[in-house]
Amino acid sequence: MEQCASVEREVDRVLQRFLTYGQRCEQSLEELLHHVGQLRAELASTAVQGTPLSATLSLVMSQCCRKIKDTVQKLASDHKDIHSSVSRVGKAIDRNFDSEICGVVSDAVWDSREKQQQTLQMAILEHLYQQGMLSVAEELCQESTLNVDLDFKQPFLELNRILEALHEQDLGPALEWAVSHRQRLLELNSSLEFKLHRLQFIRLLADGPEKQLEALSYARHFQPFAHVHQREIQVMMGSLVYLQLGLEKSPYCHLLDNSHWAEICETFTRDACSLLGLSVESPLSVSFASGCVALPVLMNIKAVMEQRQCSGVWSHKDELPIEIELGMKCWYHSVFACPILRQQTSDSNPPIKLICGHVISRDALNKLINGGKLKCPYCPMEQNPADGKRIIF
Repeated sequence: MEQCASVEREVDRVLQRFLTYGQRCEQSLEELLHHVGQLRAELASTAVQGTPLSATLSLVMSQCCRKIKDTVQKLASDHKDIHSSVSRVGKAIDRNFDSEICGVVSDAVWDSREKQQQTLQMAILEHLYQQGMLSVAEELCQESTLNVDLDFKQPFLELNRILEALHEQDLGPALEWAVSHRQRLLELNSSLEFKLHRLQFIRLLADGPEKQLEALSYARHFQPFAHVHQREIQVMMGSLVYLQLGLEKSPYCHLLDNSHWAEICETFTRDACSLLGLSVESPLSVSFASGCVALPVLMNIKAVMEQRQCSGVWSHKDELPIEIELGMKCWYHSVFACPILRQQTSDSNPPIKLICGHVISRDALNKLINGGKLKCPYCPMEQNPADGKRIIF
């Protein structure tokens, strides 16, 4: 991040110089226009009177021409100085960033270039659909000749249609979707439908006493959620007491907070993505964020491997040469490392649970077999290696 900050400081300097130059240029030109305007008025007055041009006026004209020339030259010189500042930004980028990032990883690690390109295009396409940039996504499909089925687009189209309605404070499409997926939402322990009904109830309260009867009638929608959200329902019912006086001046004024709309958008996005089998954040944005963390470490590893001439250390597609901490946000599944071999398990070397309950990797199990029997490395129990069961985390 220090590299980014260094480049950002150079950019800020250039922007500040542009701003200062613009202000100084505008001020200088205004002064010149004012001076030339006065001189023009004097010349016009002299011409009307029919008197010859005086020596004083001739001197003033010469001084004005010299001032114009000097000002233009000064502005041109300052403009050239800005070009040098811009070039320093480019030098800062070259100084702080490795231009050969692609060389960090050997080509042998990845699939063919055609498959790389197709995978990247699909990741960009999914990101565009997830962000609601449908026209850009369609243009990418045409230019890249990607064949995308309607079944792939449909979840994103529906998701963005409902989110656009929520941004316009229209709860209808979201409520319709939540009711149609009620059973699956309950399986996720989701409170989306209740929050949508609560927000609709609050909108009726915000309209004042005229909507009191309608709000009471709408409160019947809370009945299926009473056993889980009893306290919240009681709060909303209590707010009716202050409806005549105005909720904004009552202890229930927090119900009118606009943050409820941002919260409902986040809740809908999370639950809808879970039901549709989509990630809340696009794979492209997650990969980019992870790459920003991992790339400096990989570049250091590359330099070390080149110095020690051990380029063959990293040749597997499914793992990195070292462990890189990306933070809890990037934890999507459990990881098991064999306590015997100190290696992370994989599909080809899965974790195996022994009869005694201890877990080791399959490779470790094969190494510990002696005479057709296996003795647990953590307890004295002997057992048949075939009795070990594969574990899927």
